[in-house]
Amino acid sequence: MTCTTVRIAMNGVTGRMGYRQHLVRSVLALRDQGGLALADGTVIRPEPVLVGRSASKLRALAARHELQHWSCDLDAVLGDDGIDIYFDAQITAAREEAVKKAIAAGKQVYVEKPTASSLAGARELARLAREAGVKNGVVQDKLFLPGLRKLRRLVEGGFFGRVLSVRGEFGYWVFEGDWQPAQRPSWNYRAEDGGGIAADMFPHWEYVLHELFGPVRSVQAHVTTHIPRRWDESGTPYDATADDAAYGIFELAGDIVAQINSSWAVRVHRDELVEFQVDGTEGSAVAGLRHCRVQHRAGTPRPVWNPDVPASEPFRDQWQEVPDNAGFDNGFKAQWELFLRHVVRDEPWRWDLAAGARGVQLAELALRSSAEGRRLPVPELSR
Repeated sequence: MTCTTVRIAMNGVTGRMGYRQHLVRSVLALRDQGGLALADGTVIRPEPVLVGRSASKLRALAARHELQHWSCDLDAVLGDDGIDIYFDAQITAAREEAVKKAIAAGKQVYVEKPTASSLAGARELARLAREAGVKNGVVQDKLFLPGLRKLRRLVEGGFFGRVLSVRGEFGYWVFEGDWQPAQRPSWNYRAEDGGGIAADMFPHWEYVLHELFGPVRSVQAHVTTHIPRRWDESGTPYDATADDAAYGIFELAGDIVAQINSSWAVRVHRDELVEFQVDGTEGSAVAGLRHCRVQHRAGTPRPVWNPDVPASEPFRDQWQEVPDNAGFDNGFKAQWELFLRHVVRDEPWRWDLAAGARGVQLAELALRSSAEGRRLPVPELSR
């Protein structure tokens, strides 16, 4: 057995997403299972090097997980020839400059989305990585959720016939922070720090729509700040300057219409925190984080509108659960495995910084659409 150690500088792992999903449930999970085993017997063993601004937090994380290496000096870490990959899960406003440094240092880069605060910045990162010849990737975790993997199976199997429309609902109530602590960091609600639900979620919707149904051709959006005043982690009130809800209509290739509502000011009355309903000529499906239910054309009931009598049809009971038919690992971990294979073995990989730029483009156009009150075309980005 050949063991290949890949050292990963992980910047931003003191944050919720960077810590839970990327460090603990992905990189450390791979380490604890003995590494990523390849078909020829080679094992890829990831070794994280923690990077951040708070020495006390990094020291505590390192001690908790028995890690030897951490640093508050990003330049020194990037100057270490033994570092193979730079990973970035910082706040959006800090990401672009750090990724530029990593590319200049010749590191392979893997980053959270959005990749930059502007389309120009996102395209610049893609260009720099291409010219430097470094492998690069963007986290697109929703594609690896069990519910959406089942939905992809339906699409690829022709279940829907001609797809007509996609309707998505995402979000939950994020407490203001005064009488109950907020579930999301306060910078998410400050535009000056790169916050905003459109900038956060529209990059997700871009790759979900693009990969499952087709490229987005136009966008019409309305973004707003429903909760204008919030309280930060120290209990200090602040003005929320970033949007906390975004309502979008997207036209896709093939005349498919998608509608997606995203909100941190909505109370959940659905089975999962995100759900997509897909309607086609031959059948429909509702997919969430884990579950996917279908109703085929042959099994579609014939409802009749009659508001004068109570509904007698149990509509939810008329849908069939799509079986797992396979084991589904953590979605972030699944994509980490593919990126490590790409870095070590040059296996195929399509979720690069250029793909990430499409998500930034869609968010930017959505904000402009809302400001101008009109539908905007989404031009195809050249690589």
